[in-house]
Order: sequence, then structure tokens, then C-alpha cells
Amino acid sequence: MNILLVYQYFHDKEVIGGSRFNEMCESWARQGHKVTVLGGIIHYASKAEVPEGYKGKFLVREQYEENIEVIRCYVSPAYNSSYLGRFWGYLSFVISSIIGGLFKARSKYDLVLVSSPNLLNGITGYVLSRLKRIPLVFEIRDLWPESAIDTGVLKNKKLINFAYWLEGFIYRKSALINVLTPAFREALIEKKNVVPEKIVFIPNATDFRIADELHDNFDAKAFKKELGLEDKLVIIYVGAHGVANHLVQVLDTAELIEDTNAVFLLVGGGNRKDELVSDAKKRGIKNVIFKDPVPKTEIMKYIMASDIGTSVLMKVDTFKTIYSNKTFDYMGCKKPILMAIDGVSRKLVEDADCGIYVEPENPQEFADKIRYYLAHPELLPVHGENGYKFAKQNFDRMALAEKYVEHLKDLVNRKK
Repeated sequence: MNILLVYQYFHDKEVIGGSRFNEMCESWARQGHKVTVLGGIIHYASKAEVPEGYKGKFLVREQYEENIEVIRCYVSPAYNSSYLGRFWGYLSFVISSIIGGLFKARSKYDLVLVSSPNLLNGITGYVLSRLKRIPLVFEIRDLWPESAIDTGVLKNKKLINFAYWLEGFIYRKSALINVLTPAFREALIEKKNVVPEKIVFIPNATDFRIADELHDNFDAKAFKKELGLEDKLVIIYVGAHGVANHLVQVLDTAELIEDTNAVFLLVGGGNRKDELVSDAKKRGIKNVIFKDPVPKTEIMKYIMASDIGTSVLMKVDTFKTIYSNKTFDYMGCKKPILMAIDGVSRKLVEDADCGIYVEPENPQEFADKIRYYLAHPELLPVHGENGYKFAKQNFDRMALAEKYVEHLKDLVNRKK
């Protein structure tokens, strides 16, 4: 197959590291499929700085690896400046990716695959699917516009009405819709009137190629000592430092456990990171350590050298429907999880018996659960091993990549 992927946040593996679609595309390429990616020049975890190689350029074609080509499309540097800047960042990518798909994408394609969370990307997918006469596949990573409304990103009533209209339009025009959690499927069927036959379920997952290589060959204790944390209970968070993550609750929790040897290690970037760093300094919080984004293999090393992983989001109903991507990395690294997200993420941890649920935005409960692990250290390896086994059975990235591409092949065969 020849796949055209529209995903604004497709990573540069040399700078930031792999992600869901980096790994999916690599798996498909090894099977002989060809993928052209329309990705942005600015990543959400950056400070909206245009990388040196893209400055002054609107479209840049790159060879990612054999069978994978990336067309980097313009994204406004205003992306992380404000809510309005974020919207313009999204819209600028829609415009540039349509142009890139029409004039830079050189192949004939079997389908166009679009991944949210940004609903506006669906416009690119629809336009290209019509003009190239190929089916549209839409992947739902977050329920939009609900998540934007709940986090305060989207407030204007006219824009909200437009977002709901656009959502329904994209769902109707999609030949196939992939959802990342069972809750998304229920919402689409029960609230969005999407026919069940159109929906498939390929969730986020663990890349066991990286995890198992590190289990066999990486000295986590030596790396922890190198970080100067050998005598600490390290609770790691990896991922975006944005509005939705609401990491101020981590700072609040850290203040409540200053009398212990527990520390938070926050690895990543985003539009709230500078504010968080400044807040921690003002409050004199010493048990929170900030690290910049690192490549995927390095991220896994940090997780391996930690004792507990945590997944954190705001306390809003929409986030009860999501799986936190980082959770699967913790499971692959055999780390117990402090899950500060309710709903399906909480159920995942409880079904796997691989951690403890923490009520979101409740620092006292967060602190109490940390103290529970401090008092019962024997649970750490037990919960970690449980999570690994559960993920191996249900959330192996390579197995799911094969399942995903089979759905795509079935769709293409039906459309012939």
C-alpha cells in the first residue's frame, strides 16, 4: 500500500524521538508499505521555536528512512504564545499541509490517514481525499471539541458550534475511524451517531523492542546514580507540560512530601513548562527535577532508572475517556503507576493490578499514595511486573501495527 499520513506532531527521531506513528510507520515500512507523512515543522513540546533547518521555509521534503518520506509543513511560530496563537498554529498547518499534499507529495496513494487531536487536520484529510479520489481514515486520539472546551482552550460559542459541525462532517466523510480507547467508541456510537461498522480500535501501546533491549543490557542503577538520585524514590512523569496536564498538582504534592526521600522527575516540554519551573523556584520546591525532552530510547532509560511512573491530567470528564500514552511506556519498563486520571485509564491500572489510582487535582491523596508505596516497597516490583505482563498480552505496539495495517488493507480492497 501507499499511505498518505497527516499528523502534525510526527517526530524528528534525531531530535525528540519516536512516537506512536513513528513506530507504526516504521513497522509498515518494514512490511514493504510506503508512507508519506505531512508533519509540522514545530512540535507541541517545543517552545514554538522553528528549527534551524526549517527557518524561512514553507515546505521541506525529507527522507525519514527507506519507504518513509516526510514533508515538513509550515506551522506559525505563534503556536505556543496563546490560545489564539495555538489556533493559528493549527490553521497554518492545515493550509500548508493541503498545499504540501497537492504539490510536494509525488506518489499516488491508496488512502489518506489523519490523526487528531486537532480536528482541523480533518480538513486537510477531506480535501486531499476528494482531490486524490482516495478513502479518508480518521484517528481519534482525544474527543474534540470536548477536550478543548473542558480545558478552557475553546470558549467562543460560534467556534464551539463550528467545531461540533466539523466533527460531525469529518465522521460522516470518513470511510474508517480508529479510536484509541473503548470509551471513544461508546461516545461515537451513543452520542455522535456514528455507525459501529465504521469504527475500529487500535490503542496506544508499548514498543517492547526498546523496552526489552534495555531490560537485557541497560544498567538502570548506574544511570540512577549518575543522575545523583540513587538514594531517592524517583517518581517520573514523561510528556507534555501543557494546560491539559495541569502539572501544578505535582508541585503541590511535592510540597507535602518534602520530609521523605521521594522526588518527582519531570521529562518533557510544553507551553506551561517555563511557568512551572518558575513556580517551583518561587516556592523553594527542591524535590521536583525538570529535564528537557530527549529521544525515545533516552526517555525509556530515565523510566528504567526511576521507581514509579505517574500519569497526570486535569480533573475534567472528557479525560475519563482517554488512555495516557506514557502509561504504556511505564508498563513496558516494569514500573508501578500512580494514575492521576479517572475513567478508562484508572480501569486499565486496576485491571492490570499495576499501580494505584489517585484522584486528579487532589495533592493530599497523591501524597498519601506515595507514602503508601514508601511504607510498602515490596509492592513496587510486583505492580511493575503485573503491568509488563498485561501490556505484553494486550498492548504490544508491533502487533497492533500489523492489526492496524490489516484494517487499512481491507478498506482499500473494499473500495476497489
